This record gives sequence, C-alpha cells and structure tokens, in this order.
Amino acid sequence: MIKENVAEVEARIQAACKRAGRRREEVTLIAVSKTKPVSDIYEVIETGIKDYGENKVQEMCDKMEIIQEPLNWHMIGHLQRNKVKYIVDKAKLIHSVDSLRLAQQISQEAIKKEVEVDILIEVNVAEEASKFGLSTEEVIQMIEAIAKLPAVHIKGLMTVAPFTDNPEDNRPYFRNLKQLAVDIDGKNIDNVTMNVLSMGMTGDYQTAIEEGATMVRVGTGIFGTRAKIGEK
Repeated sequence: MIKENVAEVEARIQAACKRAGRRREEVTLIAVSKTKPVSDIYEVIETGIKDYGENKVQEMCDKMEIIQEPLNWHMIGHLQRNKVKYIVDKAKLIHSVDSLRLAQQISQEAIKKEVEVDILIEVNVAEEASKFGLSTEEVIQMIEAIAKLPAVHIKGLMTVAPFTDNPEDNRPYFRNLKQLAVDIDGKNIDNVTMNVLSMGMTGDYQTAIEEGATMVRVGTGIFGTRAKIGEK
C-alpha cells in the first residue's frame, strides 16, 4: 500500500509542477515518518525517497541508529532548547526555529560539535493561537538578529497552514509566505538565503507547490492512517 501511496503522491507533485510551470526537481518530497515504525520507513526507502521528517528528537535519534542508509533527516516539530544538543549534528535541516533563544542554543551547540547548521524560520502566517512560529511582522527583525550568529545559516521559511478540507483556503497563506521570502531576499542580508520554502502537507501540498513550495511534508498521504507506534 505504501508504495502505491508514494506513486500517487509523486504523480500529484508532477501534475502540480506542470500546472505551475515548474520543474519537478524544484520540489523535495519529505516523507513525514513521525510515529511510524521503521518497517514502514524501509518500504518508503525502497521507492527512492531520501528525505524524512520527524517532530520528536528522541524518536529521530532512535530511528537514525537503526536505519543505516544515507538519508536526510529533517526536524519539523517544535524544538526545545534542552534537546538541541542531540540533533544539531544529525538533522539535515531544522525547519522550526521560531525564537532568537533557540537559534542561539543551536549556534552554541554547533560550535561545540564543530558543525554548521542549516535552519528555516517558522512563520505562523495564519496567526493561529494554537501554532508555533513568528508572526509575519516579526520575521525580518528576527532574521537580522539570527543571521549574525556563528555556525547557523538561514536557508528559508517554513509554515504549518491551518487544517482544512479545502486546500484553496490555504492558498493565500502560501502566497503570503512566498512574498515574504521574496521581500527578505531583496534585503540581501548576509548569511541569509531564501531558497527553501517548506510548506504544504497531505491535504494541501499541491496548492503549496503551485504557490512556490520547494519542500512539502507528506505523512498520511504516504504512510496512510495505519496504527501508530504503541497502538494496537
């Protein structure tokens, strides 16, 4: 079932790219493997997907110990400062940086481990009270501060759009994030690029691609809604 799901997602990504006049290579599919067993991940690996998203540090570290294949692991969940030291040299990209204190912690741990860390700034474009992320008004000032930190490199923006049955509802949020990235890029801030837009999940990734997403985070669309770890 998983392989069929991947094929379906891939076809939809290609169709969205075609509609938007974009090349397929411009979009990275991240399989959101949080709560999913390693056996499921191996099935996805067989389809050629190299990028996996986790939202808990411990779970990501555990899976990395078991799975020896050279994969790109993305930290997409809220990151607590006391957990930074465990993943700073493991995550390909940290998507969820939403405060200067967190960025400072990442910088400190990166220096200790002698690594350079790529991050995205999480933006709460829809301004949902239940979500993490900066408001659009806060982003530029925050980026200017974080850009000065050693060993941390801002590569773009991330957002978690509202859950909705109609992906069109989220089009304005994706469009706003893209425009924000264009505005930031125009400021030519040292140590900041806006090449990555991480936006779009199972329900709305096609719309996100049409609006400029370079990374989409798909969990249910790939793994289905089968039982999670710890469930019967």
